[in-house]
Amino acid sequence: MEENDIIVGLDIGTTKIATIVGQKDEFGKIEILGYGKTESIGVKRGVVINIEDTVTSIRTAVAQAGEKSDVDVKYVNVGIAGQHIKSIQHRGSLIREDAEKEITNTEVEKLISDMYKLNMSPGEEIIEVIPQDFIVDDEDGIRHPVGMLGNKLEANFHIIIGQIAAAKNIYKCIVKAGLEMADLILEPMASAQAVLSEEEKEAGVALVDIGGGTTDIAIFQDSIIRHTAVIPFGGDIVTEDVKEGCSIIRRHAEELKVKFGSALAEESKDNEVVAIPGLRGRPPKEITLKNLASIIQARMEEIIDHVHYEIKTSGFEKKLIAGIVLTGGGSQLKHVNQLMEFKTGIETRIGYPNEHLAKEVPEEMASPMYATGIGLVIEGIKRMESDIKTSKGDVEKSSDKPNAKKGETKERDFSGSRGFLGKVKKWFEDDN
Repeated sequence: MEENDIIVGLDIGTTKIATIVGQKDEFGKIEILGYGKTESIGVKRGVVINIEDTVTSIRTAVAQAGEKSDVDVKYVNVGIAGQHIKSIQHRGSLIREDAEKEITNTEVEKLISDMYKLNMSPGEEIIEVIPQDFIVDDEDGIRHPVGMLGNKLEANFHIIIGQIAAAKNIYKCIVKAGLEMADLILEPMASAQAVLSEEEKEAGVALVDIGGGTTDIAIFQDSIIRHTAVIPFGGDIVTEDVKEGCSIIRRHAEELKVKFGSALAEESKDNEVVAIPGLRGRPPKEITLKNLASIIQARMEEIIDHVHYEIKTSGFEKKLIAGIVLTGGGSQLKHVNQLMEFKTGIETRIGYPNEHLAKEVPEEMASPMYATGIGLVIEGIKRMESDIKTSKGDVEKSSDKPNAKKGETKERDFSGSRGFLGKVKKWFEDDN
């Protein structure tokens, strides 16, 4: 991969929209060239509900990142999440024309592309097809079938499904913001790239990304994605509970949660009190930290119960040797990992995205809040390297730059993008 191959991750979240510009350094680490962050006012529970507000926020975040990195941002890798996301397991098969010839990349790609043709419910579409393992003539557990001989090629797939309308709205926002979508990536997959080690994925681990509007789950075992789910609750609903329970305005509730909140009421003392400024002409309101923690704990326990249910449903609860890794803005809540351990009985740690970052990156970037954005950059780089490796086009194609330093020319053709993104682009063109 060339030194100038610059990848941009765009995390369209419920509470924030973050743009991260990065590239791989000579040591294989991610060098953050610039980043931008702004409040997200057009998104609810991971789904765009106001196009114009979202476009404004995207433009602001992209402009900040472009200015700091001196990069002319054009192509972005966008995360998709939301309560409409679900996943299924499916097996596909292919009878080969000549069993004496080696299995080729083309045959593997055909098996994957055939999965995009599965019939879905009205309004739903397959977002991503992830091969788990391959079977050649009933010999299972094969990771890389290319080069093998056999009459029948099969594969077990993890298929991620989402609402067409939600994806269309995201794409519409990207186009209106003057950008082009390089790829649409499932957010829990991106977060996993940022905070999980290969050893953890092999041992068995559940990634839990607690965002503002949703909590995303991705379960890995034997280095294979086994289960994904999106729970329609996150940090925002905790803030709402604090607002209602303490009878204060939302801004104060968020500040209270971030600065003094705890997920364990027993860790707070009864005599610890914080004063909130009163509304105009009214005296300050005193709130005990014990009461605050009780409100937060009740809602966090509900979210954790949903997470535990998904882990049990996956069938991998007893195989999570590496336990649970918490990330996202919600994981910064005090004592949340202890509450997770107590409620599930599974060892838990907080996941920081700094493992894959170069040493010179801003300290703020090492926060779990940016795990998805950094993961989008990492996944974008992986996909670009994979595309270059498997491309059979001319050599010049591999040197095209998706984004470039201001003043440089850049050309890149995304007409051959993955199945779902290609469909979204076609729908958008047809609508226009």
